[in-house]
Amino acid sequence: MPELPEVETVMRGLDGKLTGRVITRAKLHRPDLRWPIPPEFEQTLTGATVRGFRRRGKFMLMRLNSGMSVLIHLGMSGRMLIDANFMLHEHLTIETSDGGRIGFVDPRRFGALDLVATDSEDSHRLLSGMGPEPLSNHFSAPVLLEALAGKATPIKSALLDQRIVAGIGNIYASEALFRAGISPRRLAGALGGKRIDRLVPAIKQTLMEAIAAGGSSLRDYVQPSGELGYFQHAWKVYGRAGEACEVCPGLPVCAGIRCFTQTGRSSFYCPRTQR
Repeated sequence: MPELPEVETVMRGLDGKLTGRVITRAKLHRPDLRWPIPPEFEQTLTGATVRGFRRRGKFMLMRLNSGMSVLIHLGMSGRMLIDANFMLHEHLTIETSDGGRIGFVDPRRFGALDLVATDSEDSHRLLSGMGPEPLSNHFSAPVLLEALAGKATPIKSALLDQRIVAGIGNIYASEALFRAGISPRRLAGALGGKRIDRLVPAIKQTLMEAIAAGGSSLRDYVQPSGELGYFQHAWKVYGRAGEACEVCPGLPVCAGIRCFTQTGRSSFYCPRTQR
């Protein structure tokens, strides 16, 4: 599933293409994705001017001049493609007055499309319980320390909990924990202030570098232009089981990066440097 950096990259591509444009045609090619799409969806978009975009966690919100916002979730395999020809599994087509075209392609149909009043975005059922944005000033060491207090779950699992912090997924949780030198097995509620002081900037730096690289292309994800992201080439532990990490000297001192299953997800870490 695309995580915060991928969604941010997609949103920026759509912003450059759609903001200030009039939608001349919005066509749904099916009435539902993961959930039913509002029956007034096409009518609400057609003729509207796009005022701008906002990202909340792994969701995008396209704001219209009518006071409504379009909530977009890419799900497991969703892609938003700019000026591409109609594709198999394209479920939404948007055309603009300047001849632009956006296609929402989602083979597995785990994505979502919905409508919400712009001034009530944060009350939407999919957004209302979310934690702070990790790149905002609201996300700090004291905030995270308070959110983790008493948590008996491993810190890796806690970072995936969107109620604690929004937008972080499996890849970037593993990468940030490595940078902070924290084991994914360590209990979240047992993290002291020093570890939290390392973890928060590690999360922010990892996400910012990934956004600058256009995200990580894994399976279905591409940028709206069709280009691949390339942060996967900068992964320090994710997907590198058996390799020496950049800190360790390798064999025989260290057996390398290890992978284990944690709450149904693959966790990658260096047991020598992450404690």
